Amino acid sequence: MDQVSSTSERRGARRGPYSEAPSTSETARALREVIRAAGDTRGALARRLGIGATDAAAIDHLVSSPDALGPVELGNRLGIRSASATTLVDRLVRAGHVERAPHPQDRRRVALQVTDRAYDEVLEALRPMLAGVERAVARLTPEQAAATAGFLREVAAVMREYVATAPDDSTTGGRPPR
Repeated sequence: MDQVSSTSERRGARRGPYSEAPSTSETARALREVIRAAGDTRGALARRLGIGATDAAAIDHLVSSPDALGPVELGNRLGIRSASATTLVDRLVRAGHVERAPHPQDRRRVALQVTDRAYDEVLEALRPMLAGVERAVARLTPEQAAATAGFLREVAAVMREYVATAPDDSTTGGRPPR
């Protein structure tokens, strides 16, 4: 199929958020592919662990957060309401994935901690993917590895800035703006 007919057949069809992105560099396209794959990875992790995608996302947030998270903060990160966050936390505690503990800076609050068992299960489930990533990294020269790490840190900073500057739920009524 030639480019013209392919384009005309797609006209009016819905396109993904990256199909019309301003950058056409091979590096930017590859990074968008990684971002899409990362989203798919969370679902695959949930299936490997036999839990729901929201539960897997919650565990991911708890494991990767440098700060102690309580149910409210976890709910905010997941984009769910307080009552739903409480139900989620109760489910994770019953399953033995999470424990409630006194918050390290404010003893009046509760902090959520991933249990050692859950951490080990997640690590085991991720092991094949992590090994593959390590094999890919091992093929890089030290200079390439340093440049790649710097690039990825810069992209992560750009993405965090994008997240930090997004309107909060109070300005959109909890729904995405139209």
